[in-house]
Amino acid sequence: MLTISNRGNEMPESPIRKLVPFAEDAKKRGTKVYHLNIGQPDIKTPDVALNAIKNNELKVVEYSHSAGNISYRKKLAKYYQNIDININENDILITTGGSEAITFAFLTCLNPGDEVVIPEPFYANYNGFAVSAGVTVKPITSTIDNSFALPSIEEFEKLITPKTKGIVICNPNNPTGYLYSETELKELSKIVKKHNLYLFSDEVYREFCYDGEKHFSAMYLKDIEQNVILMDSVSKRYSECGVRIGAMITKNKNVITTALKFAQARLSPPSYGQIVGEASLETPPEYFDEVYNEYIDRRNFMVEKLREIPGVVCPMPKGAFYVVVKLPIDDSDKFAQWLLEEFDYNGQTVMVAPATGFYSTKGLGKQEVRIAYVLNKEDLASAIECLRVGLEQYPGRV
Repeated sequence: MLTISNRGNEMPESPIRKLVPFAEDAKKRGTKVYHLNIGQPDIKTPDVALNAIKNNELKVVEYSHSAGNISYRKKLAKYYQNIDININENDILITTGGSEAITFAFLTCLNPGDEVVIPEPFYANYNGFAVSAGVTVKPITSTIDNSFALPSIEEFEKLITPKTKGIVICNPNNPTGYLYSETELKELSKIVKKHNLYLFSDEVYREFCYDGEKHFSAMYLKDIEQNVILMDSVSKRYSECGVRIGAMITKNKNVITTALKFAQARLSPPSYGQIVGEASLETPPEYFDEVYNEYIDRRNFMVEKLREIPGVVCPMPKGAFYVVVKLPIDDSDKFAQWLLEEFDYNGQTVMVAPATGFYSTKGLGKQEVRIAYVLNKEDLASAIECLRVGLEQYPGRV
């Protein structure tokens, strides 16, 4: 009998996308679904990027260099230099989305059976990337009680074993919206240096830091320059999720040289995606000012409305455009499915992401959901009203 690989059986479903069939069924019934489950902004992609597609004069869509177009890498290096990350084009590998950057980093730096420590809740697909590479995730739990701050170094130390080879952080954090401070990262660098670990830093949401807070990159950390692997993407920064262009960046020449072999095996990143990514670097500052103010407005509105609902606990996110919220429910997976299958409020419902899929520790996140405030304020208001009424009617309310 034909069988599926162990790796395939171990590959987790996306907690964000697994409810899609139920959403599709709801839409077939004529129900409007407000999507708070996925980080797909409704912010317009910059004109400079769209025009680069419309006005390009390619006669043949060729393979690029496996590391990405040299013109793009040089221009991208200047972007990082402008934020005091002193790299050059040879420190950059252009990837097919940030997802490939993370996968290449794991495949390059880790062996099957190695362990990485990740503060949970974390971006659910880290689990999938780890399974693909044969790597074991060792979660270290952060809690809603302190807005999901980085756990103490003493807690990290408890998880370090001879198999531990790296730590993964996402800053600002998906799914919690927490922004790790310079102090927290400097503390983390001590354990990285002490145990000679890799520090994989996902900084996709770098531009989205609020309330006057500044982003502190892992690339700023002293004495561990060779340990840091930066993963990045154009998806959120320029509202270009479908472009599928990211980057893996490091000053460790051995890592870049080795990762390039994986890049060569997949031939090249998308040509049109690179055209868009390169053009996006010309996005005017006022675009980001407008986007920043829009997200601040949405965040403040969302937090205020959620906190008005009895039993809801909602931290104030300091970055990205997500928040993990505690609800008065018995099971977030059941609740999210119930909203799509059985609930209807004036022909509308809301789709949320159960937080269970963002934890590696079984049993955690049962009363939590991730909400992405990526909708305009009018739709956000309707979505939160649906959530409020849904919580009143849900049979598993606690």
